[in-house]
Amino acid sequence: MDDYCVDFGAIDGAMLATVGGKAANLGELTKAGLLVPQGFCVTTDAYRAVAEADELARTTPEHARRTLLETPVPQEIRDAIAIAYRELGDGVPVAVRSSATAEDLPFASFAGQQDTFLNVVGEDAVVDAVRRCWASLWTDRAVSYRETNGIDHTTTYLAVVVQRMVQSAVSGVMFTANPVTGKRDQIVIDASPGLGEAVVSGAVNPDHFVVDGREIVEKRLGDKKFLIRSLPGGGTEHVEVGENEEPCLTDGQIHALAVLGREVQVHYGSPQDTEWAIDADGELHLTQARPITTLFPLPDNPDGGAHVYFCFSLAQGLERPITPMGRAAFREIAKSALEIVIGDPASQSYVESGERIFFDVTKVLHSRVGREFVTRLLGVMEARSSEVLRGLFDDPRFAIRNSSPTPALKRVLRLAHRFSVPVTAAKALVNPEKAVRNALLMEREVLERSAALPVEQALRRCVVPVLPRLAPTALVGFVMLGLVGKIVKVWPGELQTVLRGLPNNITTEMDMAMWGLAQEIRRDPVALQQFQNGERPKALDRFLARWGHRAVAEIDLGLPRWSDDPAHVIGVVRNFLRVEDENAAPDVVFARGAAEAEAMIETLARRAWGRGWFVRFALRRTRLLAGLREYPKYLVVTLFGALRKRVFEIGARLVADGRLAAADDVFFLNFEEMRSTQGDLRPVVAERREVYDREMRRRHIPRVLLSDGTEPEAVHHGTPAEGDLVGTPASAGTVTGIARVVMDPVGAHLEPGEILVAPSTDPGWTPLFLTAGGLVMEMGGANSHGAVVAREYGIPAVVGVREAVTRIRTGERITVDGSTGAVTTPDA
Repeated sequence: MDDYCVDFGAIDGAMLATVGGKAANLGELTKAGLLVPQGFCVTTDAYRAVAEADELARTTPEHARRTLLETPVPQEIRDAIAIAYRELGDGVPVAVRSSATAEDLPFASFAGQQDTFLNVVGEDAVVDAVRRCWASLWTDRAVSYRETNGIDHTTTYLAVVVQRMVQSAVSGVMFTANPVTGKRDQIVIDASPGLGEAVVSGAVNPDHFVVDGREIVEKRLGDKKFLIRSLPGGGTEHVEVGENEEPCLTDGQIHALAVLGREVQVHYGSPQDTEWAIDADGELHLTQARPITTLFPLPDNPDGGAHVYFCFSLAQGLERPITPMGRAAFREIAKSALEIVIGDPASQSYVESGERIFFDVTKVLHSRVGREFVTRLLGVMEARSSEVLRGLFDDPRFAIRNSSPTPALKRVLRLAHRFSVPVTAAKALVNPEKAVRNALLMEREVLERSAALPVEQALRRCVVPVLPRLAPTALVGFVMLGLVGKIVKVWPGELQTVLRGLPNNITTEMDMAMWGLAQEIRRDPVALQQFQNGERPKALDRFLARWGHRAVAEIDLGLPRWSDDPAHVIGVVRNFLRVEDENAAPDVVFARGAAEAEAMIETLARRAWGRGWFVRFALRRTRLLAGLREYPKYLVVTLFGALRKRVFEIGARLVADGRLAAADDVFFLNFEEMRSTQGDLRPVVAERREVYDREMRRRHIPRVLLSDGTEPEAVHHGTPAEGDLVGTPASAGTVTGIARVVMDPVGAHLEPGEILVAPSTDPGWTPLFLTAGGLVMEMGGANSHGAVVAREYGIPAVVGVREAVTRIRTGERITVDGSTGAVTTPDA
């Protein structure tokens, strides 16, 4: 064949820019000897010959589509397509499908974003279908999808796959890992009679099968009321066949599909999303394979055993990835912590995956004391993670192996003695004011000590060793609060009231300083005018001099501080300037909370009868000391601010040496690379920025992840409550919000966060997913286009919910549980 058409058997992995993602995969599968129907690819050279993508990208999608549909296809391209088509057979029916250069990629599936035309017969019809595929690159949904995934329109070109049609008796999709739970050794199959488009588009409720190893562990039969079949002479028709209660696949066919799926996965070395068909003679065909884009990557697992990973990043409120330098800093801190706590700085407890930080807590779960301590601690800090970990207590893989409390007790006593914890706690109890003063002096101590150390040494010596000197002081405050709860009858919320308006809370102090900044600007007409004109008044500079080392996502050393970029501070101050109600002013609210706390202390003291003196003694210490709970993290962030300046200076020197393009590129290196003396570091930075930007688009981060890929939070435990609307789990997560029933996406209005309720969703609906809080579909399976895109966008989804659009009303509040398949309405 020529430059415009290439046979599947001649395609290799280096031809992605010429044949696009889908054709590249089909070519690779053909060469691997898998059961791929014969076909060819109309290359991107043909697309370029018809229209220049750079010019189209500067127009509207509608104009681009019209241009491609109206521009004549050059005769040499028509001839090349006709010759390639005739080689498939005389008037053979074919499927004509798009194959964009940005399609079927490891981070974006582009499932259904461009058009497919089935049962196309005849040379002229094939050429016309190719033209319409080209135009579908510029549908609103495809443009929106590329923009969401950060893909440049001007670098995207379209090839077209032309493949012999399989006249399917049954067909569907197969995932070689469970796309909802993440479990890597489960194969998930959705199947329905007729052509696979019925399953892929979500037009039918398919049969759903799950294979775990050699066992079929789940069979959920759909109604399969519709099928799509080929028409003689070309085209397809939708046929209503009524509800079918028989499975459309035999157990033997299910196992045969599982075998094929494993072969495809082994070939690619990663889980795959495949499409398949079984013809009237029972022969199995593979019609497509692409990476599953929504699975969270697994940490390295050298021993191959079962492990539990807890996401530290998410527990700290960071859904975003952490920069390479930020993770390098935490590796140093983790070494210090592991050396101090367990005596092993080389422990494998600290792991990274998806540019995030995890801790391997398997050994913790094997210990009776460890699992109780960690889950109780998380119950205060990150309750949902605690709940998920407790759900693993009955898993035999993580059963208790060490039930004796002695090793843990010895370790605690050793650490308490080493860091004088009892002495520190006793001093705080006797003289809390002095304890607070001593604690607040540690900021200067940390900065002075770290200044004399290399960055790595400062991280190891000035973070973890400092925390035991602070933690007991704050802990005394909370212990006193707990003791009062034991000796006095308290009603829900009363002890929490004591914690309102706490003094000595560094975070509250910062917030009040920001409110004070807004008031200072409000009172000074010159400063207010400067601020409104985008200039920096001196008051802002004074605030940044004190608090500029803080930031959003500040535990990442690689991210700018407020002193680097004060945009967030400016935005908050603008909001503060809009506050006109004096009773809503933060300082007034804080003072009111403090007064309520003092009043509650007196209420509880009177209720304690003869022990009122102790209640006052204990709760006054609670109020003086509990606010220090924020101070350890503040010290870490203060240290990060100082170290960041030093690292940035090294980056500036690397720029001067021509080894980096910009000084802040240094935060995409590790410490060893930063200190290296030779080599161009720009390619390393470019590659890591690409990975980082890709991870920034990831919508779902697991709180807890198992080494087999399972996300325990996404696994269906038990059955939905009686009265719930029940469907098929399609995208894990739970959301409660206002329902919006939409029957037609054209002109539909969806407020941000509303839950989209639809009869079914083809790719034309998917732009609505960008603002949807969740998705409920009356039709479709877990592997339909709508479900795939919902998982990519990270919104909870349940599909195949009977009578969803009639039983759910627009404006009512519903809860969608994408892990159990339950949709709860007020009437349920």
